[in-house]
Order: sequence, then C-alpha cells, then structure tokens
Amino acid sequence: MALHIYGLPTSAVTISKPISPIRVVSRAHDAPVYVCKSDPTSTYIASGATDGTVKIWDIVRGFPTHVLRGHGGVVSAIAWSYPRTMEFDTRKMRLFTASVDTRIRVWDLTRSAEQARVGKQVKPEAVLEGHVSVPRGLDVSEDGRWLISGGRDQVVLVWDMSESQSKRSGMDKEKEAWPVLTNTITALERVEAVGILGEDVNIGESSSQSEHIHFFTAGEKGVVKIWDGKTGHVRRTFGEEQDVNPNDKEVQQQILDAFFVPSTSSIVSVHADQNILFYSLPDGALYRQLIGFNDEIIDAALLKSPQSDHVALATNSSLIRVYSTQSFDARLLAGHHDIVLSLAASLSGGLLASGAKDNSARLWAPQNTGTGWGCVATCEGHAESVGAVVFECEYVPRFLFTGSQDRTIKVWDLSYLQSESHESAPMRCKSVNTTRAHEKDINTLDSSPGGTLLVSGSQDKTAKVWAVDRSSGMLKLLGTCKGHKRGVWSARFARGTRILATGSGDRTVRLWGLDDYSCLKVLEGHANSVLRVDWLGGEKEVHGQVVSASADGLVKVWNTQTEECVATLDGHEDKVWALAISRDSKTIVSGAADSVITFWEDCTEEQEATKESARVELVLKEQDFLNFIALQDYRRAIEVALSLGHPELSGNSGATGSAEVDQVLQGLTSVDLVRLLCYVRDWNTRASSAAVAQRVLHAIMKLRPAEDIVRAFEDADTDEARNGLHELVEGTIPYTERHLVRMERLVQESYVIDYVLREMDEGLVEDDEIMDVDLVQHDQRLSTCTVSSR
Repeated sequence: MALHIYGLPTSAVTISKPISPIRVVSRAHDAPVYVCKSDPTSTYIASGATDGTVKIWDIVRGFPTHVLRGHGGVVSAIAWSYPRTMEFDTRKMRLFTASVDTRIRVWDLTRSAEQARVGKQVKPEAVLEGHVSVPRGLDVSEDGRWLISGGRDQVVLVWDMSESQSKRSGMDKEKEAWPVLTNTITALERVEAVGILGEDVNIGESSSQSEHIHFFTAGEKGVVKIWDGKTGHVRRTFGEEQDVNPNDKEVQQQILDAFFVPSTSSIVSVHADQNILFYSLPDGALYRQLIGFNDEIIDAALLKSPQSDHVALATNSSLIRVYSTQSFDARLLAGHHDIVLSLAASLSGGLLASGAKDNSARLWAPQNTGTGWGCVATCEGHAESVGAVVFECEYVPRFLFTGSQDRTIKVWDLSYLQSESHESAPMRCKSVNTTRAHEKDINTLDSSPGGTLLVSGSQDKTAKVWAVDRSSGMLKLLGTCKGHKRGVWSARFARGTRILATGSGDRTVRLWGLDDYSCLKVLEGHANSVLRVDWLGGEKEVHGQVVSASADGLVKVWNTQTEECVATLDGHEDKVWALAISRDSKTIVSGAADSVITFWEDCTEEQEATKESARVELVLKEQDFLNFIALQDYRRAIEVALSLGHPELSGNSGATGSAEVDQVLQGLTSVDLVRLLCYVRDWNTRASSAAVAQRVLHAIMKLRPAEDIVRAFEDADTDEARNGLHELVEGTIPYTERHLVRMERLVQESYVIDYVLREMDEGLVEDDEIMDVDLVQHDQRLSTCTVSSR
C-alpha cells in the first residue's frame, strides 16, 4: 500500500552506495498496489490498487492530483496518452485503465479535474468492451491514434481513436475521439504485456512500415512476438516457445512484463523465474540476460571462452547458469532433465562437464557463432545420479571421469570429440572402463597434474587413489586413505608435491602422502562439515596453501607448514557447497545455499605494502611531533597529533597555557574539530588519559560556541560525523560522570587529611604554650631569688 519513488542512478553511481527513494508515500492506497506507471514526462505517476481505485500522483510535490473510481475489481493495466503531434495540450492528456471486469476505461484528466473541482462525480470518457478475460497489456501510439490491448483471453484488440461520432456530454455536443475496434488478433497464449513500436523503429525487416502499425506481445509461452497490426501476422519471434505445463514447478519461463527501450532499440522481458532478457530488435539477438535469483548454489567452475572469462554454476536446477565475470551477463544451458549436481572445467577452460540426477553427464563448449555455450556430447550409462565429474588434467583431455551413486567410476573417451564440429548435434560418448570403486555414494573425483592419477572420495569415509592407463583408460587401485570418521566430500591433488587433501563430514581437512598413503597432517577449525577443498599456489610452489569451504558458511585458508588458519573469509550465511580457484590462484569463487556468489581476490601483497607504508608514515609523523614540541610550535604539533590521535598533545598544551594553543583550537576546521572530539571521547574511557581528555574538552567548550560544534558535525563528511553529535555526547557523559565522582571522593578524602593535620597542629601549639608559661614562671622565680640574695 506504500509508494516508493526512486530516481534512476547514473553510470557514475557505484553499486556499493545504497539507493534511497526520492519520495515515499506511506499509505498511497487502502489496498495493495497492483500496477504502477509514470507518464512520458516523469511528472506524474498513476497507481492502481486491488480495490479498483486509480490515483495520479505529482512526483515532485508528492500529493494526488486525481482519484479515479468505478473499476469493477483489481486494476490490471495502465497506459498514458500524450500525443506528440500536439504541443502537450492538456485537453489531450488521457489515461487508459483496465480491470478484472474485462473493461477498458478512458479518462480525460483535464475534464476529471474540472469535475472534481466543482464536486461532480468523476466518470470515464469512454468504456471499451471486447475482452472476455482480464486485460493485462495496454499501450497507445505516440500520435494518440492507436490503442492496443491484450488479455488473458488470448486475443489482442486494435482500437482506432481517430474515428469521430456525435456524443452528448451534458447539454453540449462536440466532436471528440472515440475508440473504434478495428481488428481482433488471436495470440494463442495468455497475453501479459503489449507495446506499440513506432514507425521509425527498425524491426529488422526491409519492408516499409509507414502504412502498418507494429506491436509486440509477451505471455505464458515465454517468447516475444512482433505483429503486424493490420494483417494480424507474426513478423518476428524472440526466444524459444515453452510448452505450457502447469504441473512443472521448475520451468517457469512465462513472461510477466515486457517493454520497449528506444535508446537501445531493444525489448526487455521479465520472466516468472526472475530472469530479465534483452533482445535487440535489428538483429533479433539475445545480447544480455540478468538472473535475479540463483536458488541454492551446488557447484561452480571457472571457464574461459574466446570472448571473456566465465563462471558456470549449478543451482539446484536442471539449467546451468554461465556468467560472464566481466559484465555478469548470463546464459542458461538447457539439456539435463533433472537437477545438476556437479560441474568440472577442462584445464584450458574451453570445455565444461556436468553431472545430474538424470543419471547422465554432458559436455559443453562455446559456440563458434558467439551465441553462448552449447551441448556437444552426452555420457549415458550410470544407473543412478552422477555426483562427480572431472576431466583428465591435460590441456586437451582425452578422458572424462564420472562418479555416481551407483558406486562406480566410468571413464569416457573424448579423443574423437576434438575432430567434431561443436555446431552439430550432441554426440554420444563411449565408456571405455567401468570400475566399482566404493561401498557408498561417490562424492568427489580429481585428476593429478599429468593425468596419471585419479582420486575418488565417498560416503564410506575413504579416499582411494587410482593409476590411470592413459592408452586404454583402465584404473588400478594404488592405495586407500583411511582416517576420516565420516564421509569424504572433497579431495584434491596438490600441484607441486605428492600430497592429497581431503575434506570430510567430521569437520577436518587431512593431508595425505602419496608415497605410503598415510595421514601427514590434520587441519581442524571448522564448526561443521568440510564440503570443498582445493589448493592455492602454482605447480612450482613446493608448499602451497589449502582452501576449505564448510557447512558453517566460512571459507578458510590454511598454511600447510604451520597447520594454522591464516585467513577466514566470512561472506555466506549458509552451507558453502561450491568452490573454484583460478589458475593463477589470485581469485577464489565461493557459492552457498544462501544463493550468494562471492569473488575473493588475493590482496596479501597489497596489504603488506600498505602496512609497511603506514608504519613508515607513523614513525615520521611521531618524530615531527616531538620536534614541534621541542620547538614549542604548538600549532603544527596539534595538526600532526590530530592525524595520529595522540593524547600527549593536550597534556603538553595544557601545561604550557600558551595563547597559541587557544588560537589553534579556535581555528580548527570542521573535520579536525570532529576528529578531536572523537579522540576526547576515546581518551575519556581510560583513567590514564582522562585528565588530558577533560582539559581538551574544557578548552574546546570555552573557546568554541555550541553552534560551531553542531555546524562542524553537519559539514564534516567523515565516518565519525555520520554517527552524529548525539552519539558522541552519549558516549562521553557516563565516563565524565564517573571521573567526577572519583574526583569528589578524592577531594573528600583530602579534607580528612587536612583535618587530622590541623588537629595535630593545634595540639602541639597548646603544649608549647604551657611549656612557655612554665619557663617564664621559672625565670621569674630565678630572678626573685637572685634579688633576694643580693
């Protein structure tokens, strides 16, 4: 029921910045808003609700200008009419609305405003009847002559609005445009969107369009069709028609909306599976596809086509998604009949293998026509789901290995695949060897550098290493790695050493020596099952790093020498099923059950260089600070100390009581003043620097008025300023009160000492006075005795 209006961001705006609405109407309608459309000038926006009410809003001022009632149910479509042949005569400003009562209403907005102004009931200029089901698409030609309507009754109606006939309006009679139905076209599908193409639009045909009106429709079959409005024939079709199967919950490619983009001469279609497709009208090519939802990501593989780098994803669907890592354009690879479980790329990145629950594996390659990836071969023969696939680790692989829930490993011959054209129909690969490898489901396969070894991991808690006969494809068991307490989910050969890494449901990563197949090291740190492992580092590196992905949502990087976790990558909120590493080991791709794909870049060298430069800069600034203090150049000392966050600056400044310090504090910029106050807040939390904080705070409050401090937080564009002055004050007051209580307690204790000393001083004075009196009396007695004796 709320209405949020957003401004379209420019290309200069980064996606990291959140986009905020330019206007929000918290309660635009009393019922949910179903349709919404802005006028050609982006001045007004019309919203239709489920209660049959249409409101027109002034976008700039944010208030409704019209309220149109009378619809017999939910408003299903809206269209504006601003004839460009006229100079925006307000008399020609019309709005077309459709609702579930199958009627289309024409509203003269100027007359409606006049009727509402005098208190009359606002009525439509015309009510069009012709559909027998809900109209979902409306569009009007630029000259205002043609109206196209399409509905779920599988028909498209063409209305001519140039015909005139007498019509009584009150007591006046005038000639006005009156829509006349001129053609009814059967679409053979439920129409969800229609749009008129102008005469200057190139639809890819050489024939003149001046005498014909062309429009497009989109609906439940998932295709966009270009029609000739006069003959009712389909001129072009974009996309492939899908068989309408209401019981198929996975394939939902019917189009929910479509619109024409004049700037790129393309049609954009929005599909029920949350995909957005871009079709070029001149050549009919699908030049871009955006995927709005990936579902649970099961596996990933990095590819490389002649055009650009790609990443393939298996996403709990029978469709494989191939993304371009440069533009994030996507393509869907259809061929499997059930959920795809595993993916693998060849060493060159030019071939992709997939295994699925339909008991088959497929091979994919880039098409020479540049239209994307296509299926070039199928591998059928397993009795159950194919849960693991891997190519022979050669630039031109000869074999493909597949592991299945039927507990067997099959070796497929790819030697004759290289000679066949990728444009022909998919060929059937031949299995040259089948080996019963494990007692339970096979989860993972990997081929060693050179293709001489193969490792398989299973739910039977073991990983087995096999020797591969490169001439016949036969497998020979060399050793079994035992030690995991639960099933092995992933196994990978190291590139530079004879070491094997395995990840298991027992939450550990184990490293095995290929000489005696003993466990060399155990890496512990994950809180849940380790689902994927792989190696970082090239073939020339003797000691590489291991990357592990777990069901705890974390990706960890391990140092195999120290057995320590050197990095933890936290970018997911659910199980991390997919892990792929580029050949140069600079990029890690992780995918999880939270539908998030994360690209991690190795920035170790950059971070070390940044830390070193920061350390050198810190040493230089500290030396400059000490030099300025020695020279009593407090202005520069404060500037340097502010950049360092050094509490010593205020202690030295307060001790000198220099007028230069007060002058510097008065002349601080907004950014420096905010930074200094934030430092005061931090210093105030520690007893050792609380006195410094209080002296600086007292100086600022004495020298700078409150208005300057408030203005500084408004002007400064820093992270500290964004938190606000209120938070800074709230963080300073509690510690200041605590320090005040402590000082008052110390003062009280000092009075006790003063009292004791004073009492002691008074007692000593009385005793002295007594002694003085006795001495005087004694002296007097002595004098009397002396006189008497004389």
